Amino acid sequence: MSPLPNSVRGYPPPATVRTRVKAALRRPHRSAAPLTPEEEETRALLLRLMSLLLQYPDASLTAARPVLTATVGALPPSPAAERLAAFTQWFAGQEPDALERHYVETFDLRRRSGLYLTYYLHGDTRRRGMALLTLAQRYRATGWDTDGGELPDHLPVVLEYASLAGPRAGEAPLRLHRRGLELIHHALADGGSPYRHVLAALLTLLPPATEADLKAVAELAAQGPPAEDVGLDPYGAGEFAPPGAFVPPRQAPPTVMPPPSTPEGSR
Repeated sequence: MSPLPNSVRGYPPPATVRTRVKAALRRPHRSAAPLTPEEEETRALLLRLMSLLLQYPDASLTAARPVLTATVGALPPSPAAERLAAFTQWFAGQEPDALERHYVETFDLRRRSGLYLTYYLHGDTRRRGMALLTLAQRYRATGWDTDGGELPDHLPVVLEYASLAGPRAGEAPLRLHRRGLELIHHALADGGSPYRHVLAALLTLLPPATEADLKAVAELAAQGPPAEDVGLDPYGAGEFAPPGAFVPPRQAPPTVMPPPSTPEGSR
């Protein structure tokens, strides 16, 4: 083979280039056209609604069901709006105590569908602590401070941040945890929970899953996230899962409903 011409010396070797080209071809096509102000406003509203609907259904949230249902019904037609409408139809028709029981059984006891995103990426390792710190620093760097009632990786918190900070920086944590979100959606669908509609709505706003994503999700479901012996046994034998099954964390604090927000979505 003849030597590379001077114009391309110093660039990655051909094998590396081929690998990068193949990876680029697998990525979903993204339109270069930016969102209009109206589209950005609708997207922010969708994310804010998802954040609210994934929070613990206490008295404040259940009392707001008529407003939430009407807001979802007034959204411009889209796959996400259709999914949220399916959820709110169920949500509005349940007794408050039944909603509370279903939420606890779904997100607190069925640990495969926990809402703490960094666990799916880092498991019970020291890296998870650093990821939580990085996420909290991201929030503060953009001038947003949570009320401290939840960990920064709790999905409703991540969704609220995304609704406030915009599609690029605000949705970056969601894109980073795309595979964990896919796994949660699968768990909710397998369990027949109506909350699957909210996760499905969110996934429609993110880049489509690649073959690599789907393979990683299957491996994560089968093997669980990374593990690291840190001198603790926080999960015990895992009474809600058989030996060897995926056992998400138990040490997360109880779900807390944040204070009511303004119509613009800020706290």
